[in-house]
Amino acid sequence: MRVTVKLFATFRNGRFKVEERELPEGTQCRQVVADLSLTDDEIGIIMINGRHGMLDQELQPGDVLSLFPLVGGG
Repeated sequence: MRVTVKLFATFRNGRFKVEERELPEGTQCRQVVADLSLTDDEIGIIMINGRHGMLDQELQPGDVLSLFPLVGGG
């Protein structure tokens, strides 16, 4: 299945901004995160098709997965 992955802020460093990926049916967000050499703890917000998503959520064909890092500051 084809899924669009969008990365934001520091996640783009050395990676990409937007990329279409071919993934096996049943792939969870967590697997995409791992494939990008990111850890679960680095993920701040997951959006799937503009709605809040979870790491264990299964992706569907045509989904747009957006990954945002944790935001720090004071």
